[in-house]
Amino acid sequence: MAIVELNLQLSDVKNSWQQFLEERGINNFSPAEVQQLDLTLGLYEDNQLVATASAAHNVIKYVGVCQLDSTPGARFNQIISELTSRLYQRQIFHLFVFTKIQYSSSFQHVGFHELAHSHQAAFLETGTPDIHDYLDQLPQVKSLPTQKIGGIVMNANPFTYGHRYLVEQALQQCDYVYVFVVNTDASLFSTAERLQLVQAGLQDLPHAIVVSGGDYMVSYATFPAYFLKSDQNTTEYQTTLDAHIFRDLIAPACQITLRFVGTEPLSPTTAIYNRVLAEELPPQVTLKVIERKQDQQQKVISASAVRQMIAQNNLKELKSLVPISTYQFIKDNLKQLQVRIQKGMKINGN
Repeated sequence: MAIVELNLQLSDVKNSWQQFLEERGINNFSPAEVQQLDLTLGLYEDNQLVATASAAHNVIKYVGVCQLDSTPGARFNQIISELTSRLYQRQIFHLFVFTKIQYSSSFQHVGFHELAHSHQAAFLETGTPDIHDYLDQLPQVKSLPTQKIGGIVMNANPFTYGHRYLVEQALQQCDYVYVFVVNTDASLFSTAERLQLVQAGLQDLPHAIVVSGGDYMVSYATFPAYFLKSDQNTTEYQTTLDAHIFRDLIAPACQITLRFVGTEPLSPTTAIYNRVLAEELPPQVTLKVIERKQDQQQKVISASAVRQMIAQNNLKELKSLVPISTYQFIKDNLKQLQVRIQKGMKINGN
C-alpha cells in the first residue's frame, strides 16, 4: 500500500484518476473545477488505484474509494487522514467538504462536523477557527422584545448606490441590519477592498453593522458555484446548503428574522439563489425582495456595469453609479484595477 501525490498535469495520470472517479458516479470534471485543485492523493494497492481525494485550498473534493476486498471504511480513513495531515503541514487547519448525504457519517467518523444538509448533500467542517469561533466574534446588539434585526449578504464588487439603496430600504423596516460582505478573493476587488468600500459607503448609517461573511456566507467554501461556472443542479444544492447555514446558525446567533435581497434581472446564478432563499428560509427568517435601484436612464444600477466602465476607462459615467468613497478608490487605483482585468480577472457575471 502506498499513498502518493498525483500530478494531474500528466494526461495519463489525469485520465486514470478521472476514470476511477467516473466509475464511482463522480462526473463533474470541468476545467473550472479541476484547475482549482492544488493537491490530489492516490492510494495504491498492488499498483492499482483504490482511493483518491483532492483539495482546493481548504475544500476537500473528488473523494472516491473502492471498497472491493477491503475492510469497510479502511481505505476512506487512510486517504482522508493522509490528505488532512498534508494540509496541516501546509498550515491549513480549517477544512470543509461537500458530500452526498449518505457519506456525511463517514466524514463525521474522521472528525468532521456537519454544518448543514439537504436531501441531496451535506456540508461539513473540521479544525479551527470553526463556526462557533466565527459567531463569537460577531458584534451583538442589545436584544429588546420589539426589536427587528435584518441581514444582507453582498459581494459589493464594488459597492454601488444600488447596494446602499438596499441597506437603506432594509433599515426602514429594521432597527439594525447586519451587512455581511462575501469573504472570497475571486473578484476584481479584493475582500479587504470590498469590506473597506462597504464600511466607507455606510459610515453615516450607524445601525448598519458591516462584518465579514467569513467562510459561511456565499464564500468559496459554502457556495463555489457563485464563483465558478456550474450547472443549475449544482447551483441549487449549494444554494440550499448556504441558505440552511444562514437560517439555522447565523440568523439565530444574530437574532436576524428578516433577510433582504434585491430583484435579480441580470445574473442567472443570483436569480436561482434568491428563489432558493425564498423556499428555504421561512418561517424562521422572512425573505424581503427589494426592487433594484435604477439610474437616470432607468437602468438597474449594477456592479457589473461599473466594472465594465473601469475596463473602458469611463470614469465620467461611472461616477453617477457609486458613492464618492467608491469613486475615489477607483480613481486612485484605476491602473491597478485595469491591470487585473488585463491579466484575466473576470468582470462579467457576479
